[in-house]
Amino acid sequence: MRLEDVENVTVIGAGIMGHGIAQVFALGGYRVSLNDVNETILSNAVGRLKANLKTFSDNGIISPDEIDATLSRITTTTNLETAVRDVDYVTEAVVEEIESKRQLFNQLDALCPPRTILASNSSSQLISDFASATRRQDRVVLTHWFNPPHIVPTVEIIRGHRTSDDTVELVYALLKKVGKLPVRILKEIPGYLVNRIQMAMLREVWHLWEQGVASAEDIDLAVKGSFGFRLASIGPLLTNDLGGHDTTYRVAKYLLPLINDSHEPAAAFKRMVEAGDFGAKTGKGFFDYSEQEWSRITEKRDQEFLQRLKALYWSKQDKEA
Repeated sequence: MRLEDVENVTVIGAGIMGHGIAQVFALGGYRVSLNDVNETILSNAVGRLKANLKTFSDNGIISPDEIDATLSRITTTTNLETAVRDVDYVTEAVVEEIESKRQLFNQLDALCPPRTILASNSSSQLISDFASATRRQDRVVLTHWFNPPHIVPTVEIIRGHRTSDDTVELVYALLKKVGKLPVRILKEIPGYLVNRIQMAMLREVWHLWEQGVASAEDIDLAVKGSFGFRLASIGPLLTNDLGGHDTTYRVAKYLLPLINDSHEPAAAFKRMVEAGDFGAKTGKGFFDYSEQEWSRITEKRDQEFLQRLKALYWSKQDKEA
């Protein structure tokens, strides 16, 4: 299958990630079927889509006319067979549980046309672990999106042991066409690229917070205003080059033996989880949240992300197009 043959896209799972992924493909001009287990979830997803698109319009990412045009390309259904009857590309965004994904991929393999590419939006698992029983292992692939998926540019593409080069390149081209920044991961490893880097940082952040080195507020402030500020424009290896390897090497020789190397999450973080303090979704984590506060934070986050998207990526895409 060629890129120009892709016309119909299905997204399985209409939650936090799924509705945003559906928005990306619909904005890119594709007909999208959004599937989930009940109508309430789908109705909520449509409400989020409308709000997201209005925010895009308010920030000059799209024109007001594109809101209705985009929504018209999205249909919703609770019937999986209907959702994938004539689909060219499917991506799932269901619960991050390997047996659930295995069952879904076996269903999709049986229901989808032979040409269909099956993609998973897993965050750490391997496609080879849950798509191994499908009859189309050359056409299965992982595409790891980042929350919020309709805004954050990067999508990791992780091949399985038997994923074909043609599949990887088609998915790469498809994601570029809908305005994303795809990155090919050359080796199939748990956690892929970004989450391994992020988890290494979090391990030290949790340790520093647990040891009382700084408050949660000041840890976030320090990261946002230093290497977080830089990383929006230049990656860690270019930063390394610009700063000088000799200096970085000396700092690394001194600090690496002192940095936390635990194979378990910090004990204080574990106690938080065991107490049911899961963050914004439960109202308490490193910070306390009311429902209104959560909404205010995510709205402010999305506004800032969109401005960054426009400054760093959107105008560049327009020129390349």
